[in-house]
Amino acid sequence: MSRPPFRADQVGSLLRPAELGAMRALHRAGDLEATALERAEDAAIREAVRRQEAIGLQSITDGEFRRDWWHLDFLGQLEGVTLQHNEGPKFRIAGQSEQPPIATVTGRVACSGPIMADHFAFLKSVTTRTPKMTIPSPSMLHLRGGRAAISKAAYPDLDAFWDDVAAAYRAAIGHLAAAGCRYLQLDDITFAYLCDPKIQAACRANGDDPAALPATYARTINAALRDKPADMAVTIHTCRGNFKSAWVAEGGYDPVVEAMFSTEVDGYFMEFDSARAGGFEPLKALPKGKKVVLGLVTTKLGELESKDDLKRRIDEASRFVPLENLCLSPQCGFSSTHHGNALSQDDQWRKLERVVEIAAEVWG
Repeated sequence: MSRPPFRADQVGSLLRPAELGAMRALHRAGDLEATALERAEDAAIREAVRRQEAIGLQSITDGEFRRDWWHLDFLGQLEGVTLQHNEGPKFRIAGQSEQPPIATVTGRVACSGPIMADHFAFLKSVTTRTPKMTIPSPSMLHLRGGRAAISKAAYPDLDAFWDDVAAAYRAAIGHLAAAGCRYLQLDDITFAYLCDPKIQAACRANGDDPAALPATYARTINAALRDKPADMAVTIHTCRGNFKSAWVAEGGYDPVVEAMFSTEVDGYFMEFDSARAGGFEPLKALPKGKKVVLGLVTTKLGELESKDDLKRRIDEASRFVPLENLCLSPQCGFSSTHHGNALSQDDQWRKLERVVEIAAEVWG
């Protein structure tokens, strides 16, 4: 399978090496120069790439080692976006008191220069496989704060907001394409979150209609991708929260699957590692020619999934989607934020090895 997603794939983030975390803390405190931190990041990324290639992965990421948060480091570089302290949990993160800041729209959204294109260029320079870039979906500028977090002075009308967001993303994707990116993943928790009645209630409190949002998000994603190169493969990854092994939302995909599958992408990384995600039945709506990457291997716990269990679940999913249109991956990244999930480096690599191993046995 030459065009991504691959039979054995991965979502993106990897556990940060302890020494890199220590150096980032020194840099934040003003005790380490940016150039020294960058050298440390480069070295850590080279080693992570070596490990990924050694276990047989085709899609290679930089582990998001240069980021603190999977989404905010990117969103905060868009014009008109301010990262604001979260006074109280908009969405409760199970078992966690810490809350990430909220990307708040304080002016007109735009992208006048490259965002993370240099991150991608370095990754491309150190791998012989397919370098994969992950960025937050455009809908991440809306879901957490909703209408309440979008300036009414800048945007009395939300249609103009969505037009500007799509244009900003077209520019950002253009910069990544110019750097050589041909495998792009949009990390989009919104579709899976909107399956949960608690999140739907939070949306209504923000002044939004949760039933209308999936279609709005899908339209914006399609507008954002309008000018991408024809040979750039794009996937969407959706999950129910992944912060220090905690989760936020639960519920099957039924309420959102029609809108989500209307996006003009090559494949969908979908979380199916626990009962929170519901069954495989919604997959029967998958359009012809699209792929689903089954997120069956959990990144929240260190325990390794058995081969038999994984094969049984792939078999169950194949009742709704032909086997040739399925792939396998972990359900999320291992470290969506700099904190990392509650498992070890050894656990992480064993799980990625298991994905590669199962894919070879199932698809050959």
